[in-house]
Amino acid sequence: MFTGIVEELGEVAAITPDGADGAAVRLAVRGPEVTSDARHGDSIAVNGVCLTVTDSADGTFTADVMKETLDRSSLGALRPGSAVNLERAAKVSDRLGGHIVQGHVDGTGRILDRVPGSRWETVRVSLPDELARYVVEKGSITVDGVSLTVVSVEPGSFTISLIPTTLDLTTLGRKGVGDPVNLEVDIVAKYVERLVGFTGTAAPPPVGADEGSGA
Repeated sequence: MFTGIVEELGEVAAITPDGADGAAVRLAVRGPEVTSDARHGDSIAVNGVCLTVTDSADGTFTADVMKETLDRSSLGALRPGSAVNLERAAKVSDRLGGHIVQGHVDGTGRILDRVPGSRWETVRVSLPDELARYVVEKGSITVDGVSLTVVSVEPGSFTISLIPTTLDLTTLGRKGVGDPVNLEVDIVAKYVERLVGFTGTAAPPPVGADEGSGA
């Protein structure tokens, strides 16, 4: 479990194909802070996708990423040198600074618009139809692994406000119009839907549910 509070802005060091069929890649990411106590088998969220550490040394960790995750999250668009948001799994004793984040990406959106303000920036993000019912004004959503509050919801999109700290310390301050972002809706909304017996179109299964244990 994560909280959506990004600990470090890391950098992709290398992406190595794993297997002749291209079904997976080995992702190497530089992140001195999150690797300071990382061990084999630990979980680290990369742009909101929960990945399992396969190796860690000299401030860099590696993780195997399956084709399913590459296809259904923005990790497939990463290149060496790409900046990524990093967060280690939360400890039971930690304060829950954001909201409950699983690292299971529900879908992707794209940045549609950015409007600078005096002390913040308003960003509009496209919203897949199958996720729209989970997103409400003043509710929580995770964008590229960052826990954020929804400002408004419109057909096909939602807006968020980014404070200077978020703009400076996460990838959301660097991405431009048209760039993809990973979306994870509030797990509480999905449980409520299940309990009340919602009969609409089912959302697609999430990806990145810890690459070592399957989605």
